Amino acid sequence: MRAHLARVDAVVVQAVIAGALSFSHLHDLAAAAGQGGWKAWAYPVSVDLLLVASWRRMRQLQRTGQAAGSPRLWFLVALAASLGANVATAGLLDLDHVPALLRVVVAGWPAIAFFGGTLLAHTPHGQESPGLPDSPMAAPHEEQDPAPAAIDVQGSEELPAPTPDPAPAEPEAVPAPPPPGPAVALPPALIQRARALADEQRSTTGRPADPDAVRARLGLPPSMTASVAAHL
Repeated sequence: MRAHLARVDAVVVQAVIAGALSFSHLHDLAAAAGQGGWKAWAYPVSVDLLLVASWRRMRQLQRTGQAAGSPRLWFLVALAASLGANVATAGLLDLDHVPALLRVVVAGWPAIAFFGGTLLAHTPHGQESPGLPDSPMAAPHEEQDPAPAAIDVQGSEELPAPTPDPAPAEPEAVPAPPPPGPAVALPPALIQRARALADEQRSTTGRPADPDAVRARLGLPPSMTASVAAHL
């Protein structure tokens, strides 16, 4: 535990020292380029924020397997601005006589940083791509797609070989219908309807009407077949 804390503390101290030096170099360069007061302090904040934001967005997109070209571009722009300020303040540039081109670059940095930050903010967050499940029990059962059909040399698809039909199962024994009961007197309206259906069936088929068919069309139970036949 102590070794881990010591390693973390060393990383934090190194990051604080490097950040403070880079912050100071950017401030000195902005002040030498004519950006005095609070504006000189805002330049290093803008550069460092763009550097961190583009790095985080680039890592998010790479983690989901998406292209990270735009965040990588803005990361390089912010890194070039930070490294340029560090190198320029190392004695290679006379801060009392800053070139006009450098003044233009420093004055135009807010617009560049604003444009880059806006693009990074409107870049859609990549969703985690569904990978392989961690364990077979954690993943739900998914049906596998059937194998694709074979393709012949000419490029036309061949239908898969038909699978043989399974052997037909033996039919189950169907209980015999109960024997019709004794004829029961039917209402006159029902008798008239039954005779009309019998005449219609006789004229259509040319054969005598089937009492069971007439009974079924009337919606009567099978036990009423004898009653229907008695009135036809």
